[in-house]
Amino acid sequence: MNVKQLDDTHLVEFLQEGRISAFEEIYRRYWYKLFGIAYHQTGIREEAEELVQEVFLTVWNRRSEVVIRHLDLYLTIAIKNQVYDYIKSQISYRKYQEYLIFQEIHQHYATDEIVNFIELSEAVEKVLSLLPEKSAEVFKRSRFENQSVREIALDLNLSEKAVEYHITKSLKFLKENLKSYQSDN
Repeated sequence: MNVKQLDDTHLVEFLQEGRISAFEEIYRRYWYKLFGIAYHQTGIREEAEELVQEVFLTVWNRRSEVVIRHLDLYLTIAIKNQVYDYIKSQISYRKYQEYLIFQEIHQHYATDEIVNFIELSEAVEKVLSLLPEKSAEVFKRSRFENQSVREIALDLNLSEKAVEYHITKSLKFLKENLKSYQSDN
């Protein structure tokens, strides 16, 4: 039997029976398509490849449990879900990084260590004015106006990923340029 000539329905049947050749053919047929979807969403080749591998690993490991009626649709949804989970985890990681940075700033800028709050506020404004206009605007909306990443993205016609990039870039820039306001503790 030549698996290359089988349609998807028969490939799925043979996959569920545990035939490696069917799995290999599914992998060969769909790897590049799934990679394209993942790469388009993440923009990172290595991450896209890893996400595709996760999908195929799950397909193989759950081959006898899952009912697959339309292989192409099933794999497309699986990679989109995998990408969604990846992006969600990256956002959580970035938010955690922001939290750590703000905690560090807060610890270093305890009230008794700040000579003058107005001076610090002016310094923050000055540093923000050194940022590219888009980064400063995104940061101010995020931190001073409490807008969500999604709201900012919609208002400024940016991707959510771009908004997160601007926020992270701004936080790092502020931290670097406000070192003189940190204590030596």
